[in-house]
Amino acid sequence: MKIAIGNDHAGVEVKEKIKEHLTKKGHTVINKGYDGKESVDYPDYIHPLAKDLNNHDFGIIICGSANGVSMTANKYNGVRAAICWEEEIAKLARQHNNANILSLPARFIEEDKAIKITNAFLETEFEGGRHERRVNKIDR
Repeated sequence: MKIAIGNDHAGVEVKEKIKEHLTKKGHTVINKGYDGKESVDYPDYIHPLAKDLNNHDFGIIICGSANGVSMTANKYNGVRAAICWEEEIAKLARQHNNANILSLPARFIEEDKAIKITNAFLETEFEGGRHERRVNKIDR
């Protein structure tokens, strides 16, 4: 899979662990995030990822709470960013909502939990059926 990953200053460490994990699993990870320690504005990194999502299988976005990055990404038609803090939430986001961006709250989950959530998200298929009808009503 080709996965775009973006983050602000709060998500640098989690991003690096996820990148390493996904690369070891054979995925191509495109870093569209910030790599420094100084405070930055998350929209500067999330807008480019969301605009370019069609060129990737999935996206992963990370900030302190996951709220700001999700709000930014979800402004784009075709983007369905889901804030996930548990594996079950990630599975449901894929199964029922066909989420294509995983949004992680770096300040509220440990790195090993972030990897488990990422695996659950990427390994879960969209169920379609009644859910597809609902997902088709999201974009305007």
